[in-house]
Amino acid sequence: MTVRLRRSELATPGSQEKMILRAAASDADLVFLDLEDAVAPAEKERARRPVIEAVNGLDWGRKTRAVRINGVDTAWAHDDIIDIVSGAGSVLDIIIIPKVKAPRDVWFVDTLLAQLEAKLGLTHRIGLEALIEETEALARVEEIAGCSSRLEALILGVGDLSASQGIRIGYESDPALRYPGDIWHYARSRMIVAARANGLDAIDGPYPNYRDDAGYRRDATWGATLGCVGKWCIHPAQIAIANEVFSPTEKEIALARRMCEAYEAAQGGGEGAAGQSGVLVDAASVRIFEGVLERARLTGKA
Repeated sequence: MTVRLRRSELATPGSQEKMILRAAASDADLVFLDLEDAVAPAEKERARRPVIEAVNGLDWGRKTRAVRINGVDTAWAHDDIIDIVSGAGSVLDIIIIPKVKAPRDVWFVDTLLAQLEAKLGLTHRIGLEALIEETEALARVEEIAGCSSRLEALILGVGDLSASQGIRIGYESDPALRYPGDIWHYARSRMIVAARANGLDAIDGPYPNYRDDAGYRRDATWGATLGCVGKWCIHPAQIAIANEVFSPTEKEIALARRMCEAYEAAQGGGEGAAGQSGVLVDAASVRIFEGVLERARLTGKA
């Protein structure tokens, strides 16, 4: 799988030129131009052309370029894939598949992409990200995570999942009805485990109130703590928070270096573990610290 930085995935309506220009100039790690929920049904076919022109023509810097197509059970998905890949496949990095319910939904896109890549003579392989936003998907997330070598990440889509699961929204507006804890803990944890078990990135879903920086930071921190490597941004104002939360701090990096060095020294002396600052470092715990250093390298901090 191609290693990409996904701390911040910025959602951008494919039919809004000003927003696309702003997204291209942003600090997001990944920008996806949306042909699904952000585009009205009457505009979906027309939105493909500006998306193709933007993917090809704008300066995206080091950003990952992605497009979210319409669901595979809609009338638009087939032509979304054909038109976008035919027009911009040489520079497109990722296709995001919404409303996935089973492996067959991923296979449909995977097969069509393989045909297009061969037909067009594309020299790079377009990756996939799948949205886990239906109860059917969450119930089969392990199967979905392992169903395609083209799949690079899973994303928790809490908006549609709320509707699919039948969650009542009163807990948000009335403190007396609020769920006692993180209502998405189970879904988030299950998706992360499935992703990690199959070598995929786990991306935390959107936070709807883009004016609530504290709430976004809280959710992002919960996701990062459990193993997510990034979070969706529905507004550019959320990018800086995501980039910060999903990057290791200088303190974390320094601790990881000390622990890894102590473990290496212990191994050199014939020991299987070491003590450092009152903390035992063995083969199990050093994996955690090595992960911190890898994230530091990926984010340019080491």
